[in-house]
Parts: sequence; structure tokens; C-alpha cells
Amino acid sequence: MGATAGIARLASAWAANSPRLYERTRLVDAHGEPIKVRRLAAQTNYVFNYPYAATPCFLLDLGHSVAGADALLRSDGATYAWSGGVGERRSIVAYSAICAHKLAYPAREVSFIRFQPARSATSDGNVIHCCADHSVYDPAAGARVLSGPAPQPLAAILLDYDAERDELAALGTMGAEQFEAFFRKYDFKLAMEYGQGKARAPVGANTAVRELSEYCRQTIQC
Repeated sequence: MGATAGIARLASAWAANSPRLYERTRLVDAHGEPIKVRRLAAQTNYVFNYPYAATPCFLLDLGHSVAGADALLRSDGATYAWSGGVGERRSIVAYSAICAHKLAYPAREVSFIRFQPARSATSDGNVIHCCADHSVYDPAAGARVLSGPAPQPLAAILLDYDAERDELAALGTMGAEQFEAFFRKYDFKLAMEYGQGKARAPVGANTAVRELSEYCRQTIQC
């Protein structure tokens, strides 16, 4: 391996293990009040947009303490680590809700991807399952791919937990983002829904958290 190639590989490995930070954004309810972690229902799909107006993320209380995960593998071969859950019980996790395979996501009309607490005919329970292509991720292990064609985990959303106020804020991402590919694929659709150029706008100081059933008209089960 030449010196230039070696430096490039080290730079890629360093980037994979470093979070990408965005604006600190508080997670709030429909009225603009900060959500309280103790009021989140366990094993329930919550959705918020971050770091852009049109990029949805899952917020989940898995109901148990979640340790970190090492050696998560990106499609480019780089590995990274994920620090685990946050909150009083370390049970709160968040991930980009854009599937790593063909970029299925929770749209207003329908969502093919969701957290699935119960076992089904096609996968075990307590997983994030994309019914568009049957990619299955483990939310308790950094959204590691369990089965299906997805080439890498979902990007993790870094959360800051304020224990005194029992509140959450999003800080950035860890892992391989899908944002640019997402915007390219759905450019026309997002422009119609959000307005030209507004889908890429940063969410700002606050972002609203809603249950998936309130965010989407229909959620596909599989």
C-alpha cells in the first residue's frame, strides 16, 4: 500500500469513528414544550425530523438498558462504535429512519419502515423492519443489520439527556448517513411537499416528536 493510500485509509477510518455534529436541537411535543423522557411509552414508534426538515428519525424507548456496540460496519468497509442508550435507564435510542438499502422512509402517506416490538412471520420482535425490502436492524446494537439486503446499519442520532429536566436534544449522527442520496432520489416529491429548497433546511432549535401513527396515514406491517 502506498503512502497516499495509507493516509486516505486512516482518514476514512478516523471519519467513520467521529460523530458528525449538527445544530443542537431540542425534542419538543406538538405544543413546543420539551418532551419528558419518563412520559415516553416503551416500545412505541416516535418520529422526529433531524438534522433537516425532511429527514425523519426514530425515537425509541426500548424498555431496558442498552449498552454500546463496537465494530459496526459501514458499506465502505470502515468500522465505528456506538455509545448506547441514554436516559435514566439508558433505554432511549434514536436512528435515522431512512433505510440503508433503497431509502424507504416514513412519508406522510405511508411508512414501510418501523420499529416492530412483536415477532412476525418474517422477523423476530424488537427490531426495526423495512417491509419494502425486508432489511432488519437491531436497535439495541447500534441498528446493526440482522438480515436482508441493507449494506450497513442505520445512522445513529446522538442524543443529549438533561437528567435534571428529563429532556432530550439531538446533537448529530454516528455512522453512514443517507441524506444526500435521499435528497437526490426524492427531490421532486420533497419539493412538492415542503417547497422548493426547504426540505434541506436545518430543523433549527426545536423539532417536534410525534407517534408514527400521527406522522403517517398508514404503516405497512410484515
